[in-house]
Amino acid sequence: MPLPTDEKVLTLSNDIIHAFDTIFGQHPGFRPAHAKGAMLTGTFTPSAEAASLTRAAHLNNPSTPVTVRFSNSTGVPLIPDNDPNANPRGLAIRFHLAEHLHTDIVAHSTDGFPTRTGQEFLEFLHAIAASSDPSQPHPWPVEAYVGTHPAALAFVQAPKPFPSSFARETYFGVTAMHFTNKDGVSRFGRYRIIPEAGNDHLDDATVVAKSPNYLFDELEERIAQGAIRFRLLVQLANDGDIVDDATIHWPEDRTLLDLGTITLTEPVPDNAHEQKTIIFDPIPRLDGIAPSEDPLLELRAAVYLISGRRRRAAPEE
Repeated sequence: MPLPTDEKVLTLSNDIIHAFDTIFGQHPGFRPAHAKGAMLTGTFTPSAEAASLTRAAHLNNPSTPVTVRFSNSTGVPLIPDNDPNANPRGLAIRFHLAEHLHTDIVAHSTDGFPTRTGQEFLEFLHAIAASSDPSQPHPWPVEAYVGTHPAALAFVQAPKPFPSSFARETYFGVTAMHFTNKDGVSRFGRYRIIPEAGNDHLDDATVVAKSPNYLFDELEERIAQGAIRFRLLVQLANDGDIVDDATIHWPEDRTLLDLGTITLTEPVPDNAHEQKTIIFDPIPRLDGIAPSEDPLLELRAAVYLISGRRRRAAPEE
């Protein structure tokens, strides 16, 4: 994927990466956010209804190979899985359409995002960085920020329970996409990835008793016993719904269209190296699915690409 030509986007992207480095420290070879992860491979099989929404290749072909990365939040590679800061969890999916041709979905386990724009997100990160000293008087900068930014406050206060497994958590696409089918009919929608095994979350006492690597250990044990399956859904916007603001939730009565099944069967060989190499792209870049006008999309793509190139350039451990 190409870097954006807009200098403001490039500057803002680098500033956001620097802010992550300030908060979490620099860890060469790792992502500045969602640093701790694991990847599995498998296939995606579309539903019969998928073609009614989009003519995109992977939603019309009989099946498509996929690579999926599960992750903890923060840029700390060794963050304990039972640390509250490890929520929300991340899920990224790569659909391999052909050699050197792919499209991705990037999602996390909290429905929504704390800010509408990249500049607001940078200010949020600066407020977090300035609140690192617990002895400083209240209100801390981050408390002052969320006190004047209702969307950020809602995101911070949203429940973020600990899953018993990466395979028993629901993940949400942050930004809306524009889907077009073979007849030229278009709808906006947001991805939702639901575990076939059902959601399962832990109470506080159980979480505290868990090991620091409990999610990744459980994932390894689970995939050794059999396939892990998710349903790929899309929540469809109605006319009049706001489709360019990731902080706004659509009502739960909106149609959830089943796009198909993700079946994961084995870990990616040389997992650490492949995680370092792969750069996910939140912009679809294929016929049948286009980005919305959400201002976060181009910025996120640039942050992922710039940090990904930096990660690839780091020496192998």
